[in-house]
Amino acid sequence: MNYSVAEENYIKSVYHLQQQSNRVSTNHLAEALQTQPASVTDMMKKLLNKKLVHYEPYRGVKLSSNGKKVALQIIRKHRLWEYFLVHTLGFGWEEVHDVAEQLEHVNSPKLIEYLDRFLGHPQFDPHGDPIPDQQGKITFRERLPLLEQPIGQLLEITGVGNESPSLLEMLKHHHIHLGIRLHIVRKFSFDGSVEVVIDSAQPVIISQALADCLLVKWIDHEK
Repeated sequence: MNYSVAEENYIKSVYHLQQQSNRVSTNHLAEALQTQPASVTDMMKKLLNKKLVHYEPYRGVKLSSNGKKVALQIIRKHRLWEYFLVHTLGFGWEEVHDVAEQLEHVNSPKLIEYLDRFLGHPQFDPHGDPIPDQQGKITFRERLPLLEQPIGQLLEITGVGNESPSLLEMLKHHHIHLGIRLHIVRKFSFDGSVEVVIDSAQPVIISQALADCLLVKWIDHEK
């Protein structure tokens, strides 16, 4: 079944918000989509009729099993397109979200199957988020907050907690991207900033706000 762009945007938003709470309020959804609660209510009734959500007035909404499948396919398309734009066309990781937002609504299962095959079936997008496979299965990997890690432990960047273009542009300025290795040299209590050594280069100081967005995994020093 085909769905409108608006319906797909609602389905995807409910999915993401459900990662924080089992049921999503209409007000929360309206805020996320920058629309009015009345518009959300109207759309929820439409999605309920299509058996994509479980919805009760004043009790919030959650995706049905079919709605979750649809959401994962939308997310799969979005993240595959982001991977293609970065790794094939050479876009910066800070440039691809809005373009992928448009491409995710292309309704061609064959195109996405061929795209996935062409890219070598990647499991993670350029920001470290998992790409659902054709059946909606997701592969997770370790993503620990950088600021909570001990001084001296060798780490590898596995994701970012915020995909805003301004953040990604700042990370690019510091030559910080997925896969680089670093370790914390010092933590400053005055403003929460940290001094890190990136890929054995000279130490640099990054702000607490920037460090707070970095997700990492531990690396054995022998590797």
